[in-house]
Amino acid sequence: MRMLALLVGAALLAGTVVAQTPRPLDAHAKKDIERHRAMAKAHEEAARCLESGKEEAVCQKELQQRCKGLAIGKFCGMKHEH
Repeated sequence: MRMLALLVGAALLAGTVVAQTPRPLDAHAKKDIERHRAMAKAHEEAARCLESGKEEAVCQKELQQRCKGLAIGKFCGMKHEH
């Protein structure tokens, strides 16, 4: 009985290790990661723009320019309420 418990425990542990091994990224995944980082950078710059005291409309326009061709829609992939 003890041996069975050890075998089951070892199998579960091995499954956990295999499940946590990162899979190699294909070209699409790498491109998607790059896009997300670029959008995050554009949003960080928009936050800094607002912190500097500029009008929201000015910062929004700058954000749209930074995100042109990067995200869907005019809000760079993100819209929230004010």
